Amino acid sequence: MIYWQLFASFFYIGLFSFGGGYASMPLIIEQAISTHHWIDMGTFTNLFTISQMTPGPIAINGSTFVGMRVAGLSGAIIATIGCVLPSCIIVTILAIIYNKYKDIDWLKGILSYLRPAVIAMIAISGLTLLGDAVHFGHNTSYFALVVFIVSFVLLVKYKVNPIIIMVACGILEVIINML
Repeated sequence: MIYWQLFASFFYIGLFSFGGGYASMPLIIEQAISTHHWIDMGTFTNLFTISQMTPGPIAINGSTFVGMRVAGLSGAIIATIGCVLPSCIIVTILAIIYNKYKDIDWLKGILSYLRPAVIAMIAISGLTLLGDAVHFGHNTSYFALVVFIVSFVLLVKYKVNPIIIMVACGILEVIINML
């Protein structure tokens, strides 16, 4: 029964938390604190703090954290799947619809106008992350800048798989921290 409650609650959160991680916070509070009493507000505050220090969206981190507290590893897995599944379903449906109607002229027109905006948003995010990673100014990390340039060249010029570059950078980071 607890597994079904975890799955259903976090499916609900994943389905209705449009607008990013902060939009999911009231839903997590409603489900995990008010409705099911799985955690208290102090624990939620800790969850929020931890989620800001760990990679991934707050809703997914929250589902994993609450699921782990309530039902151990299997609870964490079930709650996380519940949180992620709505997005997977929605994206799959949109992909099917897109593939069916992608040759319609007015849809092509709309997408052609959206493409530059999406590229700009990705570029701004990338530049912001680069600035945070390198810390431009008097504390510039030249090593991070070199890693970025090498990675960029490998991606663009040599078409190296991004996963290989991410794994290589992770291994490089581990090696450097061991020295």
